[in-house]
Amino acid sequence: MNYQQTLEYLYSRLPMYQRLGASAYKEGLDNSLALDAQMGFPHRKYRTIHVAGTNGKGSTSHLLAAILQQAGYKTGLYTSPHLVDFRERIRVDGKMIDQQFVVDFVSRNRAFSETIEPSFFELTMMMAFDYFAHQHVDVAIIEVGLGGRLDSTNIITPEVSVITNISFDHIQFLGDTLPKIAAEKAGIIKQGVPVIIGEAEDKEVRTVFLQKATEMDAPIRFAQESGIIRSAHMAEQGGWLFSTDKYNKLYGELGGACQDKNAATVLATVDVLLSLGYQISETAISNGFAHVCQLTGLQGRWQTMAQSPKTICDTAHNEGGIKYIVEQLKQEKFDKLHFVLGMVNDKDINKILSMLPTNAQYYFTKASIPRALHEQELQQMALKVGLRGEAYSTVKDAVKDAQNNAAPTDFIYIGGSTFVVADALENFKS
Repeated sequence: MNYQQTLEYLYSRLPMYQRLGASAYKEGLDNSLALDAQMGFPHRKYRTIHVAGTNGKGSTSHLLAAILQQAGYKTGLYTSPHLVDFRERIRVDGKMIDQQFVVDFVSRNRAFSETIEPSFFELTMMMAFDYFAHQHVDVAIIEVGLGGRLDSTNIITPEVSVITNISFDHIQFLGDTLPKIAAEKAGIIKQGVPVIIGEAEDKEVRTVFLQKATEMDAPIRFAQESGIIRSAHMAEQGGWLFSTDKYNKLYGELGGACQDKNAATVLATVDVLLSLGYQISETAISNGFAHVCQLTGLQGRWQTMAQSPKTICDTAHNEGGIKYIVEQLKQEKFDKLHFVLGMVNDKDINKILSMLPTNAQYYFTKASIPRALHEQELQQMALKVGLRGEAYSTVKDAVKDAQNNAAPTDFIYIGGSTFVVADALENFKS
């Protein structure tokens, strides 16, 4: 098989949650453990950092990777889903996995994998672990796929565990209350391994983390209570300016109203890494924050696609993420808001729609995946909460119409689903 045929095999043969949803979800670690043993336990050949949470996992993982790269460590980064290119999921020092390695890995392991029938995520995770071993990385940042306790990635024993925050998402798998979801995320806390909690404003959620950390004798630190960031405000040129207790002033390239929380989580994690003997200079931290997108290839986090009219895309897709998007939009200056919106069919759609601004013109659309909610169904659901607009069968058509309708002083937002952003990025790129 060539590279394209290999991708088609991965997408068609293996159940892929991002495309299919619940029917592709495989609970438990059996497949991961079997694949790990078959491949000689590759993840034991380098250090790891494990990142879980409802929102902010991607930004936090990429920031940590950027900082470690700048500190001189050969750094692996495993995240999901990808937006445009499958190889975005697996990077070393910001460079995507080689196409030939993907081909060779699938060819080499196809016979065994077909005997246990892993999910797409399980096999691609092991591809990442194996690639990092072949690349002789010093450390790898491993982002959890879904949950924590039973997530495929939970076979690793990291040097530090990070849980960014808890919000409602994937409740059919993780539970219908915040404490239940927190308990699943807390499953990545390992015996004696330090854990950083980004946000835990809910007292019951905080209790879940404290109890689990005590049970595992794991030192725990709540980043928001550490005082590590003295002040934070959005910069005029975009991004954030942070005043910190140890690193003076930092400029953070990533925009969006949630990035101050992510920054505190990252800096608290860096403190733990320093205590473990990592050599990370203030310059490495500063450069990592300021150039994270260039260093790691991160996309889709309050990303500017055009300036006139200002056009932003963001992968926020659940209640916790949309809360920050609405907050951010209130701080933007524009004459009229044009909102390109698509969602997948297994989210709490009514809840999210009720959070969105009613004074915008909407362009309801559908991403190019089976899980996507039909654009006309989304349009009808939105109308019930006062959101009005036309329906478009493709993201490309929705964005094009928004651009045609918007004045230079207007604002276009593209989001509601990671896969809407993926389609938009593909179109802007082409």
